[in-house]
Amino acid sequence: MPTTLSPPATADVAALRDHAHELRRLMMTMTRGKGEGYIAQGLGIADCLAALYFHELRHDPANPDDPDRDRFLLSTGHYSIAMYAVLAAAGYLEEDELPTYGLNGSRLPMSTFDVTPGIEIVGGSLGQGLGQAVGMALGLRIDGSDARVFCEFSDGELDEGSTWEALMGGATFGVDNLVALVDCNGIQADGPVTVAIEPVAEKLTAFGWDTREVDGNDMQALTDALAASRERDGRPKAIVLRTTPGHGIPSIVARPRAHFVRVGDDEWAGFMDELEENR
Repeated sequence: MPTTLSPPATADVAALRDHAHELRRLMMTMTRGKGEGYIAQGLGIADCLAALYFHELRHDPANPDDPDRDRFLLSTGHYSIAMYAVLAAAGYLEEDELPTYGLNGSRLPMSTFDVTPGIEIVGGSLGQGLGQAVGMALGLRIDGSDARVFCEFSDGELDEGSTWEALMGGATFGVDNLVALVDCNGIQADGPVTVAIEPVAEKLTAFGWDTREVDGNDMQALTDALAASRERDGRPKAIVLRTTPGHGIPSIVARPRAHFVRVGDDEWAGFMDELEENR
């Protein structure tokens, strides 16, 4: 169940791993319905979303506009397949709506839009999410709210100058109610991330962010980092997540171009078997 109070000091890591596995199963159901999608990124970020929605975030699907809720912003809008999975698992969507992912007229477009319950920002124009997160965090502070803002963005978005401007702004304004979740999975639409963004954690630290780097598919490491991010010390927080595209399904991990994956019916059963074998 989602939490509407402060998260417990100790995470139930085993239960969160089960949630992450369920998110991966739901994503595969969506991919089969559409035949294609951004499944590799979704499988990689599933652990983080499970840790957020079933442990760390203050949120309530029965009252999605609660002004005291924590906000989660998905800057990489094409990760929508993972977002819809967690929104269904958390109670914002019905599971039987998930196979409409990416279909004409669906509330679940292939890049996030505000037609979907539980979506905070429109995604798709990369490099924009963190700037919006800084603004939200400032607004909440001005309102005297203790709610936090969590913003996921990718290593590919570090190609964008707007992301670095937002990093400078967050540190300048001391928005310690903001947590950046940087998905460093090493892939972009045209291949590997090649711009000289490394070392990411050291650069974010130099920009004034309280930064940690973890294996983004290690639930214990994730929950430990999220717990540490609760400290209000005048610095925005950043967690660099080293995730594996396709995590949980080795055949997808092994694909040389995994940014956008097409899944034929002849592959689907094998992928699901791999998912169960590697849970």
